[in-house]
Amino acid sequence: MRSDPTFGYVFPAIRGLQAKREYYASMCPLRLIPKIFLFDEEELSPELRAQRTLNKSRLPEMARYILGNEGDYVFSAITASIDGQVQFEPLGDGGEASRVGLLRVPMDARFIINDGQHRRAAIEIALRENPSLGDESIAVVFFVDLGLERCQQMFADLNRYAIRPSRSLGVLYDHRDDLAQLTRLVVLKSTFFRDIVEMERSTLSLRSRKLFTLSALYNGTSSLLDGLEIEDVEAGAQLAVEYWEEVAKHFPEWQLVRDRKMAAGEVRRDFIHSHGIVLHALGIVGNVLLQRRRT
Repeated sequence: MRSDPTFGYVFPAIRGLQAKREYYASMCPLRLIPKIFLFDEEELSPELRAQRTLNKSRLPEMARYILGNEGDYVFSAITASIDGQVQFEPLGDGGEASRVGLLRVPMDARFIINDGQHRRAAIEIALRENPSLGDESIAVVFFVDLGLERCQQMFADLNRYAIRPSRSLGVLYDHRDDLAQLTRLVVLKSTFFRDIVEMERSTLSLRSRKLFTLSALYNGTSSLLDGLEIEDVEAGAQLAVEYWEEVAKHFPEWQLVRDRKMAAGEVRRDFIHSHGIVLHALGIVGNVLLQRRRT
């Protein structure tokens, strides 16, 4: 049964113009997200969907992120199309007031997510465990639905230039992961690694003067400290520095790169010991030695 169109949702909104079409930016309480943004396209064939299918394996981790960081989690805006007749009531007739107002959406309108389906599903899971999150809000950008083809094109356009940050950049900026913080300290504390570790990129060009990436050192240090009882991040970093600097003494080419007497690109090209997989293996070897020393 269709709802009475005289009743509906009312969103405080800002009206904008993009590609000569009006759109609206608003805030939506988290408790309403699972209720108004329904996802029921899984049984449709790909060409009839406005979105990709939901990757359910991603959801537990995203929900844990919200629940584990209730004081500082961050979610970007959800983008959705409204399949229905909307009405925008501005606060005034001219100037800034004409762009701020209320967006009225009939109760029988359908909301189609163009970008943010996994955020929506993760929010639903998090709300089951902590309903108090429902009073918080997330930004939503509303477009007026112009049919399936337009929705599919919006999805393609929104994801066309989306680039996942490099693993090294993630390690560099992650302040929740103790191992990431520890690895950054290793680079800062080590007189050897300080100038030969690429902190942002996870791949190195032939001309790069860096010998290792931060992500490779992260993986190697993870293997090194796996299962060890470490007092704190500082102590773990000091232990890792001592180990890696001792290892470096046994690879003359590493020393030559640090001293600018040999090109890092040549070493990476000609020697396997400069590759991340070898750092990982050396970390495992070091872990075995440390485990034996402590028994």
